[in-house]
Amino acid sequence: MKPKAKKIPAKKPQSKTEVNTPLYPMRINKYLALKNYATRRGADELVERGQVFINDARAVLGDKVNEGDHVEVHQRGKAKEYIYLAYNKPRGIITHSPQHGEKEAKDDIPIRDVFPVGRLDKDSTGLLILTNDGRVTDRLLNPKHAHDKEYIVSTKNPLRSSFKAKMEVGVNIEGEMTKPCKVDIINENTFRITLSEGKKHQIRRMCVALFQEVDTLKRVRIMNIILGKTAEGSYRKIEGAELNVFLKDLGLVK
Repeated sequence: MKPKAKKIPAKKPQSKTEVNTPLYPMRINKYLALKNYATRRGADELVERGQVFINDARAVLGDKVNEGDHVEVHQRGKAKEYIYLAYNKPRGIITHSPQHGEKEAKDDIPIRDVFPVGRLDKDSTGLLILTNDGRVTDRLLNPKHAHDKEYIVSTKNPLRSSFKAKMEVGVNIEGEMTKPCKVDIINENTFRITLSEGKKHQIRRMCVALFQEVDTLKRVRIMNIILGKTAEGSYRKIEGAELNVFLKDLGLVK
C-alpha cells in the first residue's frame, strides 16, 4: 500500500508591488514553510528523507517550485503530534542555556522534546510557552509580527506621576526608542504593561531610563494565552478553542 500523501497546492503569486510577497520559483523548503507544513529546517529534513515530491519526482535539497507545480509530502508512520504548554516559571529558573548548577525551564516539565518559545530572564516569573512545534518560534518572536504580551511589575520606589505617560509613548533605551505600549497603574509601586515587542530586558531597561528600579516582574499573558491560576512551577496544556485561536492568530491555521 502506498503511503498516504498530502497534496500542497501551489498558490498563485501576488503582484510584485506587494511587500514581502514570495515569487516563483522558490526553494522547496521555503515553499513548505510558507504553507505552514514545517519550518525550513524541518522541510529540509523531509526532503532528505525522500518524503517530498514535485510533479511526482522525488525532491532534492535546493529544488525549486514553480507556479502550478504539483507538490506532495508522503507521510511515514504516524504524523507528529504537536504539544503546546503554558508554564508558570518560578524565579531562578533559566529559560535557555543554563550554566553549571542552574535549572532549565524544560527540565521542570515531565514531557520530552518541548522547548521554550522566547525568553523570560532568571529573576522574572510567569507565563512561558513550551512546545515541540518549531513553526511557532518565528511567528511569535520575529519583530515583523506584533503580538501582545502582558506583565505585572512592581518597583522598589514609588512610581513618579509622569511614569505612565512617558512609558506609553515609548522610552529611549540606549539610543533606540521602544514602541508605544499600554500601561495601567495598580498602586504607587505596581503597574500593568502590555508590549507588542520583545527587546532584551526591555521592561527593566525602560524603568531604569525613567529612574525606577524593578522589584518583581511577572508575565501574565501572551496573545490569548492567559497564565490564570496555574501554580508557580506547574503547567497546563493549551488545547481546544484556546489553541485554535492562538494558532489562527499566528497564521498557522485558517
